[in-house]
Amino acid sequence: MDLLNTLVDKGLRRELPTREEALAVLATSDDDLLDVVAAAGKVRRHWFGRRVKLNYLVNLKSGLCPEDCSYCSQRLGSKADILKYTWLKPDEASQAAAAGLAGGAKRVCLVASGRGPTDRDVDRVSETIRTIKEQNEDVEVCACLGLLSDGQAERLREAGADAYNHNLNTSEGTYGDITTTHTYADRVDTVQKAHAAGLSACSGLIAGMGETDEDLVDVVFSLRELDPDSVPVNFLIPFEGTPLAKEWNLTPQRCLRILAMVRFVCPDVEVRIAGGREVHLRTMQPLALHLANSIFLGDYLTSEGQAGKADLEMIADAGFEVEGAGEVTLPEHRAAGGGCGSHAGTGCGAHADAGCGTHAEAGCGSHEGGGVCGTAGAPGAANEPRPDLVAVRRRGAGTDLAPNA
Repeated sequence: MDLLNTLVDKGLRRELPTREEALAVLATSDDDLLDVVAAAGKVRRHWFGRRVKLNYLVNLKSGLCPEDCSYCSQRLGSKADILKYTWLKPDEASQAAAAGLAGGAKRVCLVASGRGPTDRDVDRVSETIRTIKEQNEDVEVCACLGLLSDGQAERLREAGADAYNHNLNTSEGTYGDITTTHTYADRVDTVQKAHAAGLSACSGLIAGMGETDEDLVDVVFSLRELDPDSVPVNFLIPFEGTPLAKEWNLTPQRCLRILAMVRFVCPDVEVRIAGGREVHLRTMQPLALHLANSIFLGDYLTSEGQAGKADLEMIADAGFEVEGAGEVTLPEHRAAGGGCGSHAGTGCGAHADAGCGTHAEAGCGSHEGGGVCGTAGAPGAANEPRPDLVAVRRRGAGTDLAPNA
């Protein structure tokens, strides 16, 4: 297929596809799906080999969020029967992190529900970061605390944080359909604050609410311009007790097409399969490893994931290997701060500041996997509801039971 050959060539050169090319990936048929996966897999292997980075979530404070994100089980007014607890103590958080690191995780993502941290919260999280770093050599720590005020990113960096996550979630044009208590611009501002403080920026999207293909392409192109080092791709987990509980619009095939499109648009960034992969990819999860080079190990914020041992077996059985603590995740040009063609001569896009571009239930963020209210417009978007696959987390942080790692 000429389209796929063109996209592979562009991906190897870090060149931005056209919007039409990105949309064409989402519009491919199920008959062409393996060809799409194979093509995007060439780009993934060129920049990341067969390595899979493991990340582990620690939910520092669960539930009772004042924001009204309609996809989130922790939202204002949520009736979801999730765990609710206030801040974990630093030693409790470090103990939870150690379980994930023992299972092979390289990065720990510290997440707290809420609009954004107070200065006292930043002090508390800074102490937790220092405790984790003191007890676990070489660990990467990503914080995800919501919207940042001036100076807070710098304080987290000084405490030892390596990265900060804040997802865009959906396109600017439809953002108001899912949240009214903050804006799309607020989210962009927080990612820019993380960048400016020298933190590795992590920002991604949430799919699965019947959003249009145009919405998906819009948010991924916006991420590319924002230039995060990692892009979590989250799939809605339709929690009972949330406004979007009845929305089941993803098939495994559509999830794979979305991941392939993200890889083509953001060829040299860490693309992470985040929350909802077990619910929507199901037995097709191993194929997704040919597109993404990063996953979460074990459970998510308020939902349970696949057993950690099963994650490791899946990676090995698919012919991939877990990325070691001593290995650098990003390609050399990005690890050195070069961005995805954001500088002259790299040929990465039409904008001078173009870059390749949270985790929510779908990853490292104060909210969980969700998407945009809209009318399904993509082929194969209908899916049978599988509420039996949505399991509320009852173990790990905030409980007396051992975590899943």
